[in-house]
Amino acid sequence: MRVLGVDPGTVIMGYGVIEGRNDEVVLVACGALDCPKRSSVGERLSFLYAELGGLMARYLPDAVAIEQPFVAKNVRSALAIGKAQAVAILAAANARITSYEYTPAQVKQRVANYGASSKEQIQEMVRLQLGLAEVPRPSDAADALAVAICHWHETRLARLLADQTS
Repeated sequence: MRVLGVDPGTVIMGYGVIEGRNDEVVLVACGALDCPKRSSVGERLSFLYAELGGLMARYLPDAVAIEQPFVAKNVRSALAIGKAQAVAILAAANARITSYEYTPAQVKQRVANYGASSKEQIQEMVRLQLGLAEVPRPSDAADALAVAICHWHETRLARLLADQTS
């Protein structure tokens, strides 16, 4: 299963592509989409949509996993991230790829087995699970990979549970 993880943002959007085979997950690609400086929100969202569409066409993921915004800190920031999240959902739908959304706590729980893990702990677990020499950079890419790994774990767990009941 190939998963595109998205860490939404309207200035920088992280992405990470992983390939899961049996009990192993490997890095395919990761990076960040940097929006053009001083562009309007509409221009940034259009840029992100086009770039995500290109990533989906290039890497052909089976699923897109997107982190939901965390609202408690800053409502204005959460609304902006929600716009980027909607663009990712739309890009996946138009590419005929199912998208899944995960809260930050769900991502932390699945990646580090602890829902209150620090950002640094999550990034280190991403490094370890993908067998990398160092934490992926920029941090937005590492965060996107965590979302992709979260979805892979969720899917794998669901498959294991289904196998037990049949």
